[in-house]
Amino acid sequence: MYKWKLRLQALTPVQLIVSYYFLAVTVSVILLSLPVAHKPGVEWSFIDGLFTAVSAVSVTGLTSISTAETFSTPGIFILAFVLQFGGIGIMSLGTFVWLIMGKKIGLKERQLIMTDQNQTNLSGIVNLIKQIIILILIIEFLGGLILSVYFLSYYDTWQEAFLHGFFTSVSATTNGGFDITGQSLIPFAHDYFVQFIVMLLIILGAIGFPVLIEVKDFLFNKRKKFRFTLFTKITTITFFLLVIGGTILIASLEYRYFFKGMDWHEVFFYSLFQSTATRSGGMATLDISAFTETTLLVLCALMFIGASPSSVGGGIRTTTFALNLLFLFHFARGNKSIKIFKRELHEEDLMKSVVVTMMAFIICFFAVFILTITEPFTFTEILFEVCSAFGTTGLSMGITQELSTIGKIVIMILMFIGRIGIITFLFLIGTKEKKDNYHYPKERVSIG
Repeated sequence: MYKWKLRLQALTPVQLIVSYYFLAVTVSVILLSLPVAHKPGVEWSFIDGLFTAVSAVSVTGLTSISTAETFSTPGIFILAFVLQFGGIGIMSLGTFVWLIMGKKIGLKERQLIMTDQNQTNLSGIVNLIKQIIILILIIEFLGGLILSVYFLSYYDTWQEAFLHGFFTSVSATTNGGFDITGQSLIPFAHDYFVQFIVMLLIILGAIGFPVLIEVKDFLFNKRKKFRFTLFTKITTITFFLLVIGGTILIASLEYRYFFKGMDWHEVFFYSLFQSTATRSGGMATLDISAFTETTLLVLCALMFIGASPSSVGGGIRTTTFALNLLFLFHFARGNKSIKIFKRELHEEDLMKSVVVTMMAFIICFFAVFILTITEPFTFTEILFEVCSAFGTTGLSMGITQELSTIGKIVIMILMFIGRIGIITFLFLIGTKEKKDNYHYPKERVSIG
């Protein structure tokens, strides 16, 4: 027992966080494999249980089984509970339990929370977690209440309406991408109210917890002056530009194909919803495979970028994408530093953005490479599945259930990396940050 304690103390915060996520996956497999969680006569293998657990903890939504046909009502509630692990974060939920029990949050726990939430400062970290938990629960409750009442016109009993409303709210807010209709949101393809509520929930979950807290402080702040942080400004602008840009591209590329003969409002909502879903939402109001290859490539790019940092989503994140663009723009203009909104970006942040992007390309490349060998699908289908898994999005062209065991393992690894983030993954396989105590003479190398 003492040796195990020493080993735990020797682990870095990153290694501990990943260990907790592995533990969450293990617990989730057990819970989802309980007989009470399944409908009678359902076939359930270990690999399917593991795949579903990883997908739920990483809030991706890719599944090798049919959620609607597999899980009973208790199973649906268990799945919704597991989605909270990944959506809110292991340490956030743990901290909330500690606070309820009156446990003191020490320095070690604060470091773990900081790592889990991708923060750079220990100051106010516990208060941040309190606000995140309260905000998410309020959002899920209000979303579930609105959808449950509205679904009374769709389902015969209030119990059915509540179940669908509750689960849809949790799945959308956590960007889980799971559904219990068996058809995602295709049954609501022409119900713009349902789509609006779901899109709002997806955005609130994916835009980043610090952004939500700053907006709350701005709306209810009694002080006359309030300044949004640079993170919030860059994140919000990039997030909505990607949504708007994605909407325009999807509508333009499919106007003469999938959208041919449709009214303008149908084209608009189909395009807007799918663009929003690529932020990490994973729900769909149409059969994705019906899109042209050009549009599918656009969706791949959007999913690869993913959601914002400190949110429920994956991918390289919106700020990484924004910093890459800013770096390219300013480098082309010969600027030595990047200034935006009367602030100057740190060189370390720019370096991290390049590292994250390059590492993400390498990981996705090798995943595609392996799957093209082991799976009998087209290159577009495989690329789409890989980007969806890495971005923890959950959209699919319908190949997930047909993947081989090796294919499922590759997708599980991608979902896990997408959830914990590239920086955390690099620190996991590497070591702690080191400071040089000596330097060699510098020499220039020709580039480009």
